[in-house]
Amino acid sequence: MKLALALLMSLVSAGCAGSLLGRSGDAADIYRLEIPAVAGGAERLPLALGVARPRAAASLDTDRIAVVQPDSRFDHFAGVRWSEPAPQMLQALIVRALQTDGRYEVIVATPSRVPADLLLDVELRRFEAVYAAGVESPTVRVEFQATLVDTRHARRVSSVVASAEAVAGSNRRSAVIEAFERATAESVHAMAAWLRDTQPTVAD
Repeated sequence: MKLALALLMSLVSAGCAGSLLGRSGDAADIYRLEIPAVAGGAERLPLALGVARPRAAASLDTDRIAVVQPDSRFDHFAGVRWSEPAPQMLQALIVRALQTDGRYEVIVATPSRVPADLLLDVELRRFEAVYAAGVESPTVRVEFQATLVDTRHARRVSSVVASAEAVAGSNRRSAVIEAFERATAESVHAMAAWLRDTQPTVAD
């Protein structure tokens, strides 16, 4: 997997985010996630699918990288940010994954000028690095609910909760970002597999 930046300095405190939560006077380092393409193979449907920007709590609807401390305190890393707000980044990753999957003839991010037959409504529930007491490296947790909606008939087709966890290989920022990539890839691929097996009505 590709990382947006090279390896950065180690986290100071073992088992927690340490000084990364402190204030930084320097410009923030910017990261963007990249995940492997989805392997398709299902029969292509002659439908257009719109992917909505995921809804999320204000604490996650930001370009700041979320962290949960051992005492359950919610915070954000200092001096580092996503290239765009997490929901918007996830939307782009889902769109690219479904385009390579090939299940639907057209995949667009909504809002779009292209009319969509179906809408994938997404709610981002977890997108954070979680530190446990006595454990040096954090575990990244990603979870979102996806609901397929037939916009032609204003009805829900099916829903799924996609979630994944990935333990960072070390207590370094670059390793935490890589864990975000692995957990995000696993959850997006699971959602794509579910969508591949979901059979909406093709004709009006």
